[in-house]
Amino acid sequence: MLLFRSELHVDRWCRQWNRPRGGMMSLATCWRLAKEWYADRLDPDWKPKTAAEAQAALKRLGLTGEFWQFV
Repeated sequence: MLLFRSELHVDRWCRQWNRPRGGMMSLATCWRLAKEWYADRLDPDWKPKTAAEAQAALKRLGLTGEFWQFV
């Protein structure tokens, strides 16, 4: 994960390093994703999310499109 100050900065970085532009999210969305993703991580009965569960979590946060596809 890389942090950028603007979409212009992202575009400049991608050109400089000849990298395709990937998925983007705000810091607020990143924080919401982290809270949802790890909310139950310390539970004794924790198990990794299935691909469908992970996809549903991304969708709830508005992270859709080809980049965000698990299944």
